[in-house]
Amino acid sequence: MSQEGFNGGNAALVLIDHQTGTMGWARSIPFEVMKQNTIMLAKSAKILRMPIVLTSSMEEFVQGPLLAELATIAPDAFAKRIKRMGIVNAMEDEAFAGAVRATGRKKLVVAGVTNDVCTVFPVLTMLKEGFDVQVVADAGGSPTDIADRVSLNRMEKAGATITSSNQVVAELVGSWASEEGGQIVQLIMQILMAA
Repeated sequence: MSQEGFNGGNAALVLIDHQTGTMGWARSIPFEVMKQNTIMLAKSAKILRMPIVLTSSMEEFVQGPLLAELATIAPDAFAKRIKRMGIVNAMEDEAFAGAVRATGRKKLVVAGVTNDVCTVFPVLTMLKEGFDVQVVADAGGSPTDIADRVSLNRMEKAGATITSSNQVVAELVGSWASEEGGQIVQLIMQILMAA
C-alpha cells in the first residue's frame, strides 16, 4: 500500500449499486442522507476530474435504476455503467473489473449499497489485487446496524480505510483555496443548508 495520500489526481471513484430500490433496503442510515452523500461524492469527483465507475445489478427488477442524479452529474460514466445480471461480487464481472483497472488509478474511493453485500465482496477483491481502498461508510448502508458494522469491520480488517463523505472529499481536495476547493466548499455548503 502506497504512503502517498489520496488526491484528485491519483484516485478514482467507484459507486456500486446506488439504485432506487436497493437503497430502500438500507435501514442503518436515512435514505436522504445516503443519497446526498453519494451525490456529493459524484459532484466532487467531477470537479476534481477523477475517473468515475458506476455499476448496477438487475436494474429491471426490484433493485430499480441508478439514481437519476448520477446521469446528470456524470453522463459519460452513467452511459458506460456496468449492468450486472446478479453477480454479487462486482469484481467477478469482467466488464466491471476491466473498467476499474482501466482508470489507471491504484487508489479507489468506493461506496456501495448495501455495504453488507454489494460493497464488501468487491472491496475484498480490490484489496487482494493491490488497490488502496477507502470505503465511504455514509454513502452506503445495510438492512441493519449490526450488518453495517460487521461489513465495515471486515473490510477494515482486510486493509480498507473506512471514511466518511466529508472526510474523503477534504482529503481529495487538499486545499480549499484551490479553484476546485472553492467549488467544493460551495457544494458542501449547499448540501448542509439543504439538510
